Amino acid sequence: MAVETPIATSGSPPGRPRRRGRPSRFGSETFAAWLFLTPSFVGFLIFTAGPVVAAGVISLLHWNLFSPPTFAGLTNYTRLGPDPTFWAALGNTAYFTLVSVPLTMVVSLSLALLLNHGLRRMAIFRSLLLLPYATITVAVAFVWIWLYIPHDGLMNSVLGLVGIDGPAWLISDTWAMPSLILMSVWKSFGFGMVIFLAGLQAIPQQLYEAAKVDGTTAWGSFRNVTLPLLSPSMFFVIVTSVIGSFQVFDQALVMTNGGPGSSTTTLVMYIYQSGFQNYEQGYAAAQSLVLFAFIALITGIQFLFQRRLVHYDI
Repeated sequence: MAVETPIATSGSPPGRPRRRGRPSRFGSETFAAWLFLTPSFVGFLIFTAGPVVAAGVISLLHWNLFSPPTFAGLTNYTRLGPDPTFWAALGNTAYFTLVSVPLTMVVSLSLALLLNHGLRRMAIFRSLLLLPYATITVAVAFVWIWLYIPHDGLMNSVLGLVGIDGPAWLISDTWAMPSLILMSVWKSFGFGMVIFLAGLQAIPQQLYEAAKVDGTTAWGSFRNVTLPLLSPSMFFVIVTSVIGSFQVFDQALVMTNGGPGSSTTTLVMYIYQSGFQNYEQGYAAAQSLVLFAFIALITGIQFLFQRRLVHYDI
């Protein structure tokens, strides 16, 4: 008796069904991911990467916006060394950062802890405390100018009630920068508060209960439970706050215009003055790239310390 042998169709092995031309799930997900990322990627190229490359090209030129640019080589960079205003602006920016960022962190974390411990009408308080951050900086700056009026302003009126003769806030070499810092802390603490509050609410309550059973004090729970588990939120707020403080510009321009003298001239403000008041586009571009390098260096150092200080596991 003859046994019939199945005839295999060409292009497919015997006994195995033929695959149809259907795209794989992985391929469709990859395509969808690129589809969603494309608008952001295009925006990054146009509004971030493109201007950085353009600034690098302009920094090699002499250009006043009105006459054709000429090649300058590294002249704009060598001018930075003997320029006292540049170093004063860099020092003012560092001073602003070193004072405002820790103060903002302390105020933000304190308010987040207060709201996290069952404060009544928490949503209302959270919205009110976030309102300064959502307000335009220029509008806030004008309000604080009125608060800082030497004789009739609210700040000196309150100080006068306790027998303190308030300073001339915005026209004093000593108090002008602290005035900007105080206003900036009030303006920006809401952002950190919301981030810290989200981090606090993500910490499991069982850890606090276990610490309480072990006889740990409130300070011990904060130091051994809250701070380690809140470190990712703290790292994020520190990095964003440092980057933002190095780019401070609006409040200094509106409230003091860099004065008195150059006591509140920040690096971004000096870039603005060089490019759009002195019409030295090449020199302004060179300063902006130096600022970019400073921010990148400081951010890189923060990420190095992040490996030791930030804990992502419970």
